[in-house]
Amino acid sequence: MKHINQSEFNRLAAEGYNRIPLTLETFADLDTPLSLYLKLANQGNSFLLESVVGGERFGRYSFIGLPARTLLRANAWRTEVVTDGQIIETFEGNPLDFIAEYQTRFKVFIPENFPRFCGGLAGYFGYDAVRYMEQKLARFDKPDEIGMPDVLLLQTEALAVIDNLAGKIYLIVYANPADSATPNAYAAAHARLDALAKKLRSPVNIPASAPVAATQVIRDFAKADYLAAVQKAKDYIAAGDMMQVQVGQRLKMPFTCPPLTLYRALRSINPSPYMYFYDFGDFQVVGASPEILVREETSLGGKRVTIRPLAGTRPRGATPEADQAHAEELLADPKERAEHVMLIDLARNDIGRIAQTGSVHVTDQMVIERYSHVMHIVSNVEGLLLPDMGNLDVLKATFPAGTLTGAPKIHAMEIIDELEPVKRGLYGGACGYLSFSGEMDMAIAIRTGIVKNGMLFVQAAAGIVADSVPESEWQETENKARALIRAAELAQAGLDHIQPA
Repeated sequence: MKHINQSEFNRLAAEGYNRIPLTLETFADLDTPLSLYLKLANQGNSFLLESVVGGERFGRYSFIGLPARTLLRANAWRTEVVTDGQIIETFEGNPLDFIAEYQTRFKVFIPENFPRFCGGLAGYFGYDAVRYMEQKLARFDKPDEIGMPDVLLLQTEALAVIDNLAGKIYLIVYANPADSATPNAYAAAHARLDALAKKLRSPVNIPASAPVAATQVIRDFAKADYLAAVQKAKDYIAAGDMMQVQVGQRLKMPFTCPPLTLYRALRSINPSPYMYFYDFGDFQVVGASPEILVREETSLGGKRVTIRPLAGTRPRGATPEADQAHAEELLADPKERAEHVMLIDLARNDIGRIAQTGSVHVTDQMVIERYSHVMHIVSNVEGLLLPDMGNLDVLKATFPAGTLTGAPKIHAMEIIDELEPVKRGLYGGACGYLSFSGEMDMAIAIRTGIVKNGMLFVQAAAGIVADSVPESEWQETENKARALIRAAELAQAGLDHIQPA
């Protein structure tokens, strides 16, 4: 990464840039992303983003968001900007309109070869953010035990980018030359970088992970009631109301371990393309999602938008032969194929709303993608974004994922509102970032737990179609929630408690 000196900084400030990145590059080959997170960030309003590709190798880059001074949070139709714990601005209206406008306040200098996430807004859009997009769904009155904001984004202006291949870490701190509270912004940013560099050489404070008493899973949606909801969904499908709908349940359990131990356990037993740990202070989000919601990235032809529908699941085989047999059986299953084709069509339609004419293509169709414990049918749909569209336009066109709602999408969500007893909250929404670079990467918030007030909340859903068996669909939700529950059990048993071989 190119280092910006004082004269270049002054020139960029004169050109009107109000966010200029200063960087420091050093070796980090003796650390892991987790140990670096503990050294640099381990407090409220920080995060760690990691990726495992194909269930077997880490992605090249990991991102650590250092504690943010400013955040945006939305509850129903009210949005607040909070700096250093104080509300400094309030907006009444559609939060997505405010977020789009808020991003225009930053004129950010982006050097060549910067990582695609180089700072910006990072956090989540809960499932109920769809109510900002669809008038038919504009209700926020469902029971909400968790009580987390519908949207929460950290304004990330200090971060660490870990190059897992090169064994290096890039520290990025943005300076605002227009900030009257910091007369010498360049020197202040350099001092921050120096302080962070010293932290890199400090020992790691490993959070306590001694064994604690195991706790039991609690289900507020009784099994009999869930089975009845599935049957009601099947009745709607038989009547021609819709083709498919995702019906979910929430599980919860007392959980008093440090939330980071839950993430440590989850990343070990369920490595995934999107792994994230967000510490928002009064609650934490821990996830290992296999599925992209939408990605917007720069390409030679313009901004490329990608959706990667994932539906159809089988366990990994104990041997290569069994693994291949499971894959062949999955691809031959007519129910799984029909559901997946429907989701490909939904992805094409979503991208088509914002893409240049003739640019939408299915680049991978119904291929098997293997993860640590399961395999899925996956397809890849891409299109080139219209020139006048921004990242919030992309989000509106694709949110929430068809794989978490059903088809037709809007009517399926009306049925979900009827059949599910509680507000979904984060589940089925999206976690990720809106980068200063103009790029965006959002994962579907599945295989994701919320730790708040001594409780762990986990949700999972199953896709209901005409020939669904209610008992099997209930079992599917249990299986999908199992990774988080198992991770919690491991954390309670004590991660650093030495087990006999």
